[in-house]
Amino acid sequence: MYLRDGKLPFDSMHEECGVFGVYSNETRDVAHTVYYGLYALQHRGQESGGIAVAYANKIQYYKGMGLIPEVFSDGHLQELPEGDIAIGHVRYSTTGASSLLNAQPIVFTGKCGKMALAHNGNLTNTKQLREELIADNAVFQTSIDSEVIALLINKYSDGDIVKGVLAACERIRGAYALVVMTADKLIAVRDPYGIRPLVLGKSLDDTVVASETCALDAVCAVYTRDVKPGEVVVLDAQGERSFFLDTAGKKSASCIFEYVYFARPDSIIDGLSVYAARKAAGRILARNNPQIKADLVSGVPDSGLVAAKGYSEESGIPFVEALAKNRYVGRTFIQPDQRMREHSVSVKMNALRANIEGKSVIIIDDSIVRGTTSRKIVKMLRDGGAREVHMMASSPVVRHPCHLGIDIETYSQLIGANKSVKEICDFIGADSLTYMTVEQLKEACTGCKHGFCTGCFDGKYPYSLEDYQADKLKFE
Repeated sequence: MYLRDGKLPFDSMHEECGVFGVYSNETRDVAHTVYYGLYALQHRGQESGGIAVAYANKIQYYKGMGLIPEVFSDGHLQELPEGDIAIGHVRYSTTGASSLLNAQPIVFTGKCGKMALAHNGNLTNTKQLREELIADNAVFQTSIDSEVIALLINKYSDGDIVKGVLAACERIRGAYALVVMTADKLIAVRDPYGIRPLVLGKSLDDTVVASETCALDAVCAVYTRDVKPGEVVVLDAQGERSFFLDTAGKKSASCIFEYVYFARPDSIIDGLSVYAARKAAGRILARNNPQIKADLVSGVPDSGLVAAKGYSEESGIPFVEALAKNRYVGRTFIQPDQRMREHSVSVKMNALRANIEGKSVIIIDDSIVRGTTSRKIVKMLRDGGAREVHMMASSPVVRHPCHLGIDIETYSQLIGANKSVKEICDFIGADSLTYMTVEQLKEACTGCKHGFCTGCFDGKYPYSLEDYQADKLKFE
């Protein structure tokens, strides 16, 4: 069982995946470049990963289950050929089962010869498009929406991959950041709302595309710009060209949870430092809650630490580590029975009694989904001798499901949809519980070039839900 930041898998949000691609002006070991890029994006998906390389009008690939070092641990990376284009993918499943069959990149032969595709996001009209394609005699090998995109591109391409991408993207609805590869082209696409991040960088004569800038840093590439909402970037022998999807009437709506939790703090998304946004959130929490007195402020490792430091700087309350993290517990830590599962957080983290005994503690986490982890953390701090525990979230109450690439698709998964703040506070056993408002979180993200999707907080999604599976949006 993989625990990220001490959270049980069922008590935290997960984004779908991360994508990476490189276009080189010479034949070389591009697979290693993608490997290190995916390693830097590992936080975006730990279930499976893969790399595809274009060489001599062919595409060779390898993908497997697990973390990137595990997938490529037995010489599989060295078996990939030298080439001039490569793409890669790390996956956390929000649609389709967690299996090797659904691992990406998707590779197949079509009207444009060999093609590979990797996708971050989630479509809302998958069912309709899948039925149309099946009626046209399409055969699906997977249960993921990414294959729908690939088959649509093939359907509309008529031998011209760019034409196929543009036509397919006019049909699909939802969140998507894509890297598409043929034998001679690398194409990067961001949906018209720019919901999922996608950036471009340069490394000597190579062009790199990635979900986050931290992956550019990992391969010594220099960030050049973000792919714009609705932009289709084509990289080939002619250089770099851009085409644009129809964005009329569509306001950009980047997923604000990228800044709260998903992205690495050293990344920059749409012009805004993730680290700076998280620290600003902590400062805003402090400014708006001066009535809460405490001896120290701390964060839940690792995602709450930056906000806690911002809170400390603004309030003058000392930042002190309250929880120690066991960094050697990863996805291979699988509990064989319920009793051991109940102790998952205790194995991942432990209270630092010497720092908190007899103290009033403010503890900041990025968000509260089910409340199970928060409850265990509060108990852990009390068992460690804390006199008071004041829990804070550096985000608003999560009241609504997400259908755009986060695995919270039903109201029943969300404690904030079923309980008041006071009821949540009582459930987790804290002395007080404080959330940010949506406007306060937007204030923390001042500097982002685009607007935000805040649907999981206020139900205001950029896309209509009429095409989505209605049963996923009901209380269960």
